Amino acid sequence: MARRWLPRLRDWDSRLFRWCNRSIRHVWLDRLFGSLTHLGGAIFTISFVLVLVLLAPEPWKDIGWKSLVSLAVSHAVAALIKRKVDRIRPYMAMGEVITGPNPLKDPSFPSGHTTAAFSVFVPFALASAWLSLLVLPLAAIVGVSRMYLGLHYPSDILAGCFIGTFVSLVAATVI
Repeated sequence: MARRWLPRLRDWDSRLFRWCNRSIRHVWLDRLFGSLTHLGGAIFTISFVLVLVLLAPEPWKDIGWKSLVSLAVSHAVAALIKRKVDRIRPYMAMGEVITGPNPLKDPSFPSGHTTAAFSVFVPFALASAWLSLLVLPLAAIVGVSRMYLGLHYPSDILAGCFIGTFVSLVAATVI
């Protein structure tokens, strides 16, 4: 059974990646995705949750703790999976991929930026329905930006979304 759907999944992965990376190019999207992708980066995510934990009043401090634990655990999970799967990045595997300067060279699966964005933002979404309308689309935009920038396949993004969300759900129930 896997022999039938695995090639289709790979084809879908490649076609959606190419569409995000090549077909929707626009100068405004270059700026938007080039900026918002950093919402899943280490500098932003770590700084953001540490500021909340150290300086914010309740209930934001509590949400910050949940985000911090979720970020740390999901990062460890994603790093282990990256080493195990060792999937090369799309720009290294495919021709004519548009990337920015100095593209990453570590394994592609799962997307660390997407994992981090969901692990930090999902605790906010769980705490407030109105806030979820802001933070969940932002996390999704981080994922799309990673394809647009030529760094991840859609399946990398979906895996990062799943890991970050699942770990956040666990952290929210435990902490």
